[in-house]
Amino acid sequence: MSRVQFKGRQAVSIENEALRLTVLIEGGHIAEVFDKRAGVSPLWIPHWTSIEPSSFGPAQYAQFGAGPDAPLLVGIMGHNLCLDLFGGPSVEEAAAGLTVHGEASVNPYDITELPDELLLQVTLPLAQLKFSRSIKLRGQQLRIVETVENLAAIDRPLAWTQHVTLSPPFLDPATTQFRASMGRSIVSETDPGFSAYLSPGVEFQWPMAPQPDGQQADLRQMKSTAPASGYTAHLADPQSSDAWFVAFAPQYRLAFGYIWKRSDFPWLGIWEENCSRKATPWDGQTITRGMEFGVSPFPESRREMIDRSRLLDAPTYKWLPAKGLLEAEYCIVSSIADSIPESLSWPVA
Repeated sequence: MSRVQFKGRQAVSIENEALRLTVLIEGGHIAEVFDKRAGVSPLWIPHWTSIEPSSFGPAQYAQFGAGPDAPLLVGIMGHNLCLDLFGGPSVEEAAAGLTVHGEASVNPYDITELPDELLLQVTLPLAQLKFSRSIKLRGQQLRIVETVENLAAIDRPLAWTQHVTLSPPFLDPATTQFRASMGRSIVSETDPGFSAYLSPGVEFQWPMAPQPDGQQADLRQMKSTAPASGYTAHLADPQSSDAWFVAFAPQYRLAFGYIWKRSDFPWLGIWEENCSRKATPWDGQTITRGMEFGVSPFPESRREMIDRSRLLDAPTYKWLPAKGLLEAEYCIVSSIADSIPESLSWPVA
């Protein structure tokens, strides 16, 4: 394990002959999974200068505003954990100190090196949760186990999403291909950007999404022309105990994907941003695709999540019992390939 500076941030890095993994200390983001054979990391590095969330102040960094999303935006990279919110806080929660996607996105982590393993731990005082993440690097894959412990004496509804975001140079809207083990799907009622190209609130079957002109968009590829934006929610195939997605960049011959247990994370949200957000810090320059798997379909407030309760006959959150603990496992796989894999399976341990 090496303590390193990564894009101006305090980070920890481990590597082998195939991959280099970099994790930010503040926020715990998986900032980089660098494939040494392809020479690229698929994960999103924003074009704006990244700072530690603990050093953020609206007066010094006015370009990020003073809203509850600002502490997240200043430090977000790559794979971001959303806990125990997937979306924004209420007005009252924001006044009490909660930020968009929850404290786990901005708080500092304790990181320990074990034999062939990194262990990340953080306590979330406002949410009264304790979170841990074990990351084991094995050849061309990373095996990850997470636990969430309820420190409170009450049962609680829980949002828990892996906000995985891809960007250039790996992501090219014109050529990057996607596959996923999804079935029933729905377009979000509200678009996260400013150039929606899908029909809001309409249910469909993966991967063909409805457009207002009556045509269909194949979500196995981003909309290649800018500006464009969208968000769709997808239920993992109920015929399989596992769920997965994979992205393939032909220019790098790199297939990059995640596989997880459907019972842990039944939903996959796909967020597209192709130069639609003109305000600072986005400045019309951002190209991303978020592949966000978790227990909830949409980024929304806690109250909205609970009021929604179910969507497409599936729950929109999990219950975490008083003083209880939940565990989830998933893998990141990076491999050189001549074409996109049509399925993904758990790698050999």
